[in-house]
Amino acid sequence: MTDIRSLCVFCGSRKGADPAYEAAARRLGEVIAAQGIHLVYGAGGIGLMGVLAETVLANGGRVTGIIPEFLMKYEVGDPGLTELIVVESMHQRKARMFEMSDGFVVLPGGLGTLDETFEIVTWKQLRQHSKPIVVADVGGYWAGFKDLVASIVAGGFAHPKIHELFTVVDDVDKVLPALAAAPEPDEIVLTSHL
Repeated sequence: MTDIRSLCVFCGSRKGADPAYEAAARRLGEVIAAQGIHLVYGAGGIGLMGVLAETVLANGGRVTGIIPEFLMKYEVGDPGLTELIVVESMHQRKARMFEMSDGFVVLPGGLGTLDETFEIVTWKQLRQHSKPIVVADVGGYWAGFKDLVASIVAGGFAHPKIHELFTVVDDVDKVLPALAAAPEPDEIVLTSHL
C-alpha cells in the first residue's frame, strides 16, 4: 500500500440535505490534519468542499486547491488556502489532482463528485494507477452508486472484481484504515474485457 502523504477528496459544492454530510466533512478534515496529510481538492470555498478545507486549515494542516479559471470567475475558489492552482479546464483539474495525490476519498456530492469518482475508478480498472480509493457512504448516500456498480457486473459489462477497485466505509473514521488495507487492482478487471 502506498504511503499516504497527500489525499485527494472529492465532495459536494453544496452541504446537502442531511447535517451528517457536513459533520463527516468536518471530521475527515480533523483526521487529515491530525495525521499530517496534505489535502488536495477542488478549491471550492463553498459546500462540503469549503467545510473540509476550512477544517484542515483550522487544525494546522496543508491544503492545495485546484480549480478551472471559469469557476474562479464565479468567486467560488477559496483564496485562503495554502496553495491555489488555477488551470484552464476541468480535465486539467482532474489530472492535476490525480498527479498530486497518493489516494482518494469520496464524500457525498453531486454530478461533479460522481464524475470524478467514476473517472478515477475507471483509470484504476485500466491499470493506469493502483492508488487506493475509499467511498465514505455517509448515511447510505452512496447506496445508488453501489447498486449501479453491481448492476454493471450483473449485466455482464465488468468482472466482479471491479468491486475491489474501491472500498466503501460507513464512517469517516474508517477511511484511513481502509486506504491502508486497499488491495492492489487485479489484472483481470482489465483483461476480462479483451
